[in-house]
Amino acid sequence: MHAPRHELSPELRLGLAGVSAIGVSFGFARYGYGLFLPEIRREFALPIDLLGVIGSATYVGYVIALVLVGVLAARVGPRPLIVTAGLSAAVGMALVAFAPNAAVLVVGLVLAGTSSGWVWAPYSDAVPRVVPAARRERMLAVLPTGTAFGTVAAGALTLVATGPGWRYAWAFFAAVAVLVTVHNARLLPGGANPAGPEPDARARFFRRAAVPLFLTALSYGLIGSVYWTFAAELVATGPTAAALLWTLIGSAGIGGLAAGAVIERLGLRWTHALLFSMLAAAVLALGAAPGSFAAAGLSAVLYGPAFMAVSGLLAVWSYQIFPEHPATGFSAVVLFLGIGTIIGPAALGVVADGVGLPTTFLVTAGLALLTLPIRPASAAEPVRSR
Repeated sequence: MHAPRHELSPELRLGLAGVSAIGVSFGFARYGYGLFLPEIRREFALPIDLLGVIGSATYVGYVIALVLVGVLAARVGPRPLIVTAGLSAAVGMALVAFAPNAAVLVVGLVLAGTSSGWVWAPYSDAVPRVVPAARRERMLAVLPTGTAFGTVAAGALTLVATGPGWRYAWAFFAAVAVLVTVHNARLLPGGANPAGPEPDARARFFRRAAVPLFLTALSYGLIGSVYWTFAAELVATGPTAAALLWTLIGSAGIGGLAAGAVIERLGLRWTHALLFSMLAAAVLALGAAPGSFAAAGLSAVLYGPAFMAVSGLLAVWSYQIFPEHPATGFSAVVLFLGIGTIIGPAALGVVADGVGLPTTFLVTAGLALLTLPIRPASAAEPVRSR
């Protein structure tokens, strides 16, 4: 007789698939640029102001993908969008791995960067189809922690893929992206959103109740893009230092798994204040003491869980405001996040060229503090169709 098979529940399978896909798209395809920046900069002889422009360019495709997700999510369902994310990541990272010059490198980075635009919002449609209502918000808060797991894996790989070995790391990333994409294609629900296409997206999504959410997403995108693009430059006395920083950020970021429980206990408003205070302190630590291992360690253990948890905060906040069309609503939120990611590296890269990276990080910490008054209402009221 064969032992009985204990299959995972559909809810757990969806959670694992989502965490892995987000880990590939964000931990590898999007943030891998900052992780391997010292090696890439040396090999292609790139000046620091150009690094910021490239960092912003990697987010242009991301924003284009977000716009398309907003248009298509309610019509085609989550599966084709997430498969597109995986293919973009795989092909883009393969181009980076084998880039013969800077032009091919940038094309690969931009294509890989689109994957994070395709991948995140569609899970806001997949979750309500699979997860019971009582556990949906917690699941939405858990999925973004895939970034933490991806960052840990990328950071650990960097410890052995030194020098020209960074290319082998990106080839490995591309292979993992293929496997994760095949798994998601087999698992995810297909078909249009049962609620139907959105009849008036402009009137529904760009309204006063969502303004604090959009502004918070904008700030979060700007702060995060500056940190991920330039943090390694402030600690990199060698490739090992940057790899350890990334690994520590990712390891600490796994604490973001508790985001759902924290939101349930503190509410959106106090969670928002706590997380942006932690982000400000993390960025300040690097800017105030560049080259200090103690400051880098403090920054990592603050930044990792805060950054991952803010992703969950935005997902839950958006779901409360846009319950009927969650993927379309969340794509609008992530669009503002994307605008912040485009502005951040290019604008602050120019600032860094003039006053240096440490001062630039102090300015970025100030922006995080300015986000504190832009917070959710004491009780977020869902926006219903009229």
